[in-house]
Amino acid sequence: MILLDRVTKTYNKNLGPALDRISLHVEPKEFVIVVGQSGAGKSTLLKLLTREERPTSGKIIVGGIDYDKLHDRDIPLLRRKIGTVFQDFKLLPNRTVFENVAFALEIVGVSTKEIKNTVPKVLDIVNLKDKADRMPQELSGGERQRVAIARAIVRQPKILIADEPTGNLDPKHAWDVIKVLEKINRYGTTVLLTTHNQEIVNKLKRRVVTIKHGQIASDRANAEYNVK
Repeated sequence: MILLDRVTKTYNKNLGPALDRISLHVEPKEFVIVVGQSGAGKSTLLKLLTREERPTSGKIIVGGIDYDKLHDRDIPLLRRKIGTVFQDFKLLPNRTVFENVAFALEIVGVSTKEIKNTVPKVLDIVNLKDKADRMPQELSGGERQRVAIARAIVRQPKILIADEPTGNLDPKHAWDVIKVLEKINRYGTTVLLTTHNQEIVNKLKRRVVTIKHGQIASDRANAEYNVK
């Protein structure tokens, strides 16, 4: 599903590589947590996967797509296979919950009939079916993040990248978001989660990939992590 083979990314030769010959393999339907201090290289890794950045060297294959052979015109198709959720929800403030999720389908030309059929099902997955007509400012932070997740999965991506999705949330709402990510994973979506939250990492007992100074320092199943 995700394969990186000796991938290096250098932004500035004088500063050294942001990622240094990292190799990583993520199986379909896995739930993998990526941890590391700020500046370790986590964000660069995610930008390489979504093709916001290109590697300086090495090979990347995602969902059977070899990035060496990926034309610019095919990047939108790639990004349909990868849903992305960020720390700051990026919701459209003047659209309802339903309309925010529907927007991801509208921009790729999905019919109104299909949108009306699909969006309620996705809102049900994230436990927000009863909030479809609310505006973002009427929701809690956790609810807004779950809307963002719904928007990210409405096109049924094979992979969901969640980049610090609980960073702005209190513990209760953080766990609401994590439970939704676990549910999505059970439905068969590969989940890649980055987080600084030690409690979340240690309670989930999932595969943990630790990045330090642009390299993979450890890669362990059922792992705990000390962020200090």
